[in-house]
Amino acid sequence: MLFSYKIVLSIARRHNRSLFSCQRPTGKRVQRYDKKLKVESLELKVLIFSVFFRTFVRQNNEKMLRIKTFLLLLFPLACLQAQEYKVHSFCWERVEVTPELDATPSAEAAAIVAPYKTSVDSLMVPVLGLSRIAMNAKRPESLLSNWAADVMIEGGTATGLEPADMGLVNIGGLRNNMPEGIVRRGDVMLISPFENYIVVLEMKGSDLLELMRNIAAVKGEGVSSSVRMEISSDGKLLSCTIGGKEIDPHRIYTVATIDYLAEGNDKMFALKKAVKRHDIGILARDIMMEYIIKHRVIDSKIEGRITIK
Repeated sequence: MLFSYKIVLSIARRHNRSLFSCQRPTGKRVQRYDKKLKVESLELKVLIFSVFFRTFVRQNNEKMLRIKTFLLLLFPLACLQAQEYKVHSFCWERVEVTPELDATPSAEAAAIVAPYKTSVDSLMVPVLGLSRIAMNAKRPESLLSNWAADVMIEGGTATGLEPADMGLVNIGGLRNNMPEGIVRRGDVMLISPFENYIVVLEMKGSDLLELMRNIAAVKGEGVSSSVRMEISSDGKLLSCTIGGKEIDPHRIYTVATIDYLAEGNDKMFALKKAVKRHDIGILARDIMMEYIIKHRVIDSKIEGRITIK
């Protein structure tokens, strides 16, 4: 589900030369602080913003990330207009992005986009191939995540490596559906819009088992056809096999995935324990495009790769 955030700012002319003011509760009282700083040069404004930015990046509270981002964008404006204006108030609302919004397109917005539309269309419109069915991504197993995980294994061989024992993609990284019928370059770019590169990791069997537990804990991710997993409704790993065999804790296995996951993101913590990493140097979406061009027609099916008991 896509959302946009509409923010309304109320700007009031300043009656003094305070750079900014804020309110902070202390017990039952609210104290008002006015920092009266004159901003006379662009250099000083940049310095103030730099200090403000460093203060924020030191904080790691993810729940405040959106608020921080908004403030960081707002602060340069406040600095540049500090001598004349101040933000009096602001409010916001979450707007769901749905096809209904296209019913009344903005003529003003269309005029802004028009000069760029031709060049963008030339990148997005070229046909890559066909898909027999529409594919989406969801847990514990889905058509799109199955297809994408299998593509990771083929992508991992691009530099001459042997096919990996397992392919892995995160459901959250698949941002759109694969359409049935004609597949265009733009379709794949919407599915995989991030700058994620293919990597192949060598892992001990004991660490691979931990990875399987990571996958179970989030109720499933995209895994290749070589994998079979059973997990409980509360996210516990019940059983798993690679290539039809139980995982040997003492053997070295290979996992084809993306660099984002290789760094332990999306709760795939075990991937950080890889004993060796092979950077393929190709974007995940480029591998997907090449796969469609090569095979011309793509397909996928639910195989019971991950089941919840």
